[in-house]
Amino acid sequence: MAKFSYLQPGQAAVFKDRHLTKVNECITSFSEGLKGEIGLIGLPSSKSSISLSQAAEAPKKIRACLSSYSTFSGENNHDFNDMKILDFGDCLTHPTDIEETLQRLYVSVSEMLKTNSCERFIMLGGDHGVSFPSIRAFQESFGRVGVIQWDAHHDVRNLTDGGRTNGTPFRSLIEGGFVKGEDLVQIGIRDFSNAKKYHDYVLKAGVSVYTINDVEKAGIVPIVKKEISRLSQQVDFIYLSVDMDVVDQAFAPGCPAIGPGGLTSRELLASITEASGHEKVKAMDIVEIDPSKDFRDMTSRLSAHVMMNFMYHNRVN
Repeated sequence: MAKFSYLQPGQAAVFKDRHLTKVNECITSFSEGLKGEIGLIGLPSSKSSISLSQAAEAPKKIRACLSSYSTFSGENNHDFNDMKILDFGDCLTHPTDIEETLQRLYVSVSEMLKTNSCERFIMLGGDHGVSFPSIRAFQESFGRVGVIQWDAHHDVRNLTDGGRTNGTPFRSLIEGGFVKGEDLVQIGIRDFSNAKKYHDYVLKAGVSVYTINDVEKAGIVPIVKKEISRLSQQVDFIYLSVDMDVVDQAFAPGCPAIGPGGLTSRELLASITEASGHEKVKAMDIVEIDPSKDFRDMTSRLSAHVMMNFMYHNRVN
């Protein structure tokens, strides 16, 4: 048998520091009987996007970015190298039928939950349309759901003009009876980014809406703390939905609907940390990243940090 000094057939030539564990090294492919703390699933659907988007490529890009970061948190002086992340893979979407794709996403999330193998879950989109089947699956599995949505847009467009798109998930959830308006919080809604009809719709539905100006005045961490406290009194669990276009285009250039005047990356991460510390926060999706539009993976790398703040903060509080 041939022996090589420096060649590793079938393996990438990657430097390994014996004292350093990367986040991706904690990920294990799901198999029957395995238990983990985090369930990870890819929902690679973006054909329903109003803007031209290759967000379906985001799950594999975000996973790849996890290899750039350590499991050690200097802020907490704690190494999370013992955390097990179970990867359920990516849902196989339909090449042309959007409604069939939404059904497949719903079934995939439901089947993941039925394994009872994890405590908390992360869904990687895809465009924001994936939140409809995902949140529906969680609601049907765990009961009344509270949702905190980080977003520049209300995402309650009408269904007549284009059917279910990435602009309709929260109308679909509210009108389908899966989420009550009073249990939905929208943070980061940006000026000149929504129609008056949809502004009026969410207010009439009882949605708690915080614009960028509200964030500027009150601070995003106090807002999240207030709403987590309120929701936790009335729902069974809380789901975080992070549309990356809530972040200013300077920090997240890889979003199809970029714009100025959004959150900074630090505001987003601080608010995720605040939310994730509550015991009722069980799930999060990250959506609206188009790797083909990104610069040096800035948006995907920020999303990787959103994941880490969600996964790790809860372990030390």
